Amino acid sequence: MSVQDRGPSLTTPFIPSQTARTAERPQPGSAARGSALAVLRIVMGLTFLWAFLDKLFGLGYSTSSAQAWISGGSPTKGFLGHVQVGPMQSMLRGWAGAGWADWLFMLALLGLGIAVLLGVALRPAAVAGTVLLALMWIAEWPLAQSTSAGTATSSTNPLIDYHLVYLVVLIVLAAFAAGDTWGLGRRWARLDLVRRTPWLR
Repeated sequence: MSVQDRGPSLTTPFIPSQTARTAERPQPGSAARGSALAVLRIVMGLTFLWAFLDKLFGLGYSTSSAQAWISGGSPTKGFLGHVQVGPMQSMLRGWAGAGWADWLFMLALLGLGIAVLLGVALRPAAVAGTVLLALMWIAEWPLAQSTSAGTATSSTNPLIDYHLVYLVVLIVLAAFAAGDTWGLGRRWARLDLVRRTPWLR
């Protein structure tokens, strides 16, 4: 066998292949993608937290001080009490002002706000948020052009409204582990409970 036919000797330096070197490098755009998802996550978390605080203290935007939860107001009465569209309108009106509905609604807003803002438990947050936002979408029922009383709903789109947009955002944040950038997602993932129960990720 000629010298050219021999394999690499023990003294031949190992030179990684181009494929191996490429695999070790961060993928182009991965840092920018992580930062973009982090910004989206923070904005979404603050959106839920603001809704909670406004309804709790009556900051004068969607909720007046007289209607604040701490002043005896109901976070669900104003919204659900006026539902006049959709297949669940009677049931939703029956929930309006109920103590259990107020507590569940406010705890959902607070839990979603904290989880999304910090970047932890994004999968459970996406599930809970999907349920909450789907119910709110049903309550507004943008498919309808008029209410049961015959007045116009002013719906601008028969399917997509901000509730569905928020719902999709929550799913995307959970799917791409958006809490790993500018959040506590990595620390959360290292907890023993989360390691044993990955759906809490």
